[in-house]
Amino acid sequence: MILFENVGLRYGIGAEVLRDLTFRIDGQSFQFLTGPSGAGKTSLLRLLFLSLRPTRGLITMFDHDTATLSKDGRATLRRRIGIVFQDFRLLDHMTTYENVALPLRVLGKDEDTYRAEVVELLQWVGLGNRIDALPPILSGGEKQRAAIARAVIARPQLLLADEPTGNVDPNLGQRLLRLFIELNKTGTAILIATHDIALMDEYDARRLVLHEGRLHVYE
Repeated sequence: MILFENVGLRYGIGAEVLRDLTFRIDGQSFQFLTGPSGAGKTSLLRLLFLSLRPTRGLITMFDHDTATLSKDGRATLRRRIGIVFQDFRLLDHMTTYENVALPLRVLGKDEDTYRAEVVELLQWVGLGNRIDALPPILSGGEKQRAAIARAVIARPQLLLADEPTGNVDPNLGQRLLRLFIELNKTGTAILIATHDIALMDEYDARRLVLHEGRLHVYE
């Protein structure tokens, strides 16, 4: 589904922050992305979400060479990707329900076809009593859960999650991981960026380890 070939990335005229990345992410796969702070995890996620272009190398996504895509073509591919950012990026003028339903509205779906599903998902992540709340009054953990619900509601082909359990207690963190696992079982490829070694040790999943801008893959 995704292929990186000798990909490098630098910002401005500085040294490369990512060097010679060659790896693939198969459809319906599950993997963790880890490494020390500053190793380049967020930069790699941005490349995968097509919000950055590589300095060199080739990235193929869903059978498309991303270097040749138009702006509209990149936007079309991004609709096949769900992402959970560390800063959540919820829209403050929209309720929790409206934020989570937004990907379905963008796809042109009628609210009658998805309202029950959105409400059920919000209840599952513990936000059933916050459906009509606006983001400014939500706690950090509640915003995290709303961002996760928004990322998974449209059942993307690829889900990217940047420290998705970082602002919740361990029990809820495990529940959110189960949500990702169930989504993976329905066909979504999952990549979770995390520093939590104990969390990764609980799952028999592929690990992508970034160190000093280089990637090491452990199957």
